[in-house]
Amino acid sequence: MSGDSNPDRRPSAAAEQWREETLRPALEKSPERPIGKASGVNLDEQGKARFTTVSGKPVERLYSPADLAGWDVERELGEPGQPPYTRGVHASGYRGKLWTMRQFSGFASPEETNLRYKYLLENGGDGLSVAFDLPTLMGRDSDDEESEGEVGKCGVAIDSLEDMETLFSGIDLEKTTTSMTINSPASILWAMYLVTAERQGADWAKLSGTLQNDILKEYIAQKEYLYPPAPSMRLVIDTFEFGARRTPRFNPISISGYHSREAGSTALQELAFTLYDGVEYVEWALRRGLEIDDFAPRLSFFFNSHNDFFEEIAKFRAARKLWYGLMTERFGAKNARSTWMRFHTQTAGVSLTAQQPRNNIARVALQALAAVIGGTQSLHTDAFDEALALPTEDAARIALRTQQILAYESGVAEVVDPLGGSYFVERMTLDMEQGARSYFEKLDAMGGMVRAIEQGFPQKEIAEASYAYQRAVEAGEKIIVGVNEYVVEERLPKILYIDESIRKAQSAKLRKLRTQRSNERVERALDALCRAMEKEPRVRDEDISAENTMPFILDCVRAYATVGEIAGAIKKVVGEYREAGVF
Repeated sequence: MSGDSNPDRRPSAAAEQWREETLRPALEKSPERPIGKASGVNLDEQGKARFTTVSGKPVERLYSPADLAGWDVERELGEPGQPPYTRGVHASGYRGKLWTMRQFSGFASPEETNLRYKYLLENGGDGLSVAFDLPTLMGRDSDDEESEGEVGKCGVAIDSLEDMETLFSGIDLEKTTTSMTINSPASILWAMYLVTAERQGADWAKLSGTLQNDILKEYIAQKEYLYPPAPSMRLVIDTFEFGARRTPRFNPISISGYHSREAGSTALQELAFTLYDGVEYVEWALRRGLEIDDFAPRLSFFFNSHNDFFEEIAKFRAARKLWYGLMTERFGAKNARSTWMRFHTQTAGVSLTAQQPRNNIARVALQALAAVIGGTQSLHTDAFDEALALPTEDAARIALRTQQILAYESGVAEVVDPLGGSYFVERMTLDMEQGARSYFEKLDAMGGMVRAIEQGFPQKEIAEASYAYQRAVEAGEKIIVGVNEYVVEERLPKILYIDESIRKAQSAKLRKLRTQRSNERVERALDALCRAMEKEPRVRDEDISAENTMPFILDCVRAYATVGEIAGAIKKVVGEYREAGVF
């Protein structure tokens, strides 16, 4: 790095001359500003200003060729569409195809969310992303006593196949890519989606989309888990196996760093833990007996894009390069698509402020721009009012229009990797890569991510990073506009309010469903699922293993068993997970 803090840097004679003849007189006349709102904030031991990224990484004054000494442009950078994919997995970037504008949406009832989906598609969205409510995420039905107060509040309530059919009524699933943000009960909701498509007459082999299905990040950050790690991982690998045979265009997992970042991780921690989660899933799939190139091309990733523009771009670029190295060096993948890191990005919900919420429009635009320059394959832009409630229709439209302005007015989609070769960005990319590899070594020594989670390692790392950031904000070392500086009183915008009528309506539908379906058929299907869950899956050469749970879950869904009933049947066999405290 080209700053005073890097003793290994060897500046050129021209750089030394610039420092003496130009920089020093400028600093004597006008010293570098303090970063925080208080005088003296963010000064180092010598009284010099200390500039850092959002993650707290030092940023030097200037970057130059000296920061890339020994850097091999062919080895480290390459060309777009070629290994190591630092510059992107597609040779022509967005000139051939723009990123998918996949707006995350779901609220209240399936009927109301269906209308919002049609609104988004009519306004130029070209992919859907389903937000489920908390009871659905936790494998509970809307009429469960523990669902009270949460039904439809932070996503759409889905209790049965009937609700899933309503959710996608009038939407051609063969022609619409769909992402579903669901984890512990992921295989259950995916089965409902597949049966809904089946009843539309769709060919499963033509369906495209992504199932989040990332249980490891639940233990690390989001905490919406149901079962212990081992049986949870078994369910995930069942979807890998089933998907490779039956749904070749559908991604069975979106390995997600987003939630670690929302929990307070640094950009580096998000990168390292996410990629190592990917390593853990691959290891489990290989132990099942799957071939790397049979399932790896459908692995996808999901990242956060926060406020620090250059740090985020470096993170995305390093992620592609690292994943290529892991898949080729560690796992011996031969199919080029197995080595591609394809990822979705969402702007940082944690960065949105309830104070002066319209400021969030600017934050989201900046974060979306970083994701696009970083080469994302699909993008969700948060609505400005999401720190207050689920987005209104107007706020959702502004969020979508932000993407469209970037795509059609800004010019950033015209050139591939526009910051490639920047001394600053390339140095940050290398630092991200090196920092992630250091974390990989620690996680390897612990025996993998599941073991690390059981020891509380990633949880503790994120908690410490979150605490450090919050202290910096409260001390005024980091300015949050409208929160700890430039504060004004402002009338809040009108927000979307979800009342308790949704729970009453969903509960009434469940009562009716249970009287009209064959409850005997439901019990037979649930019993068969339990028996399959009790056995260890064994891969066959021609088809999925006899004990793969997906066919049994599909049978339960077709019988109109509910989310709570299916999740409860699995829970009877494997039990529930309770996290040990980490101090």
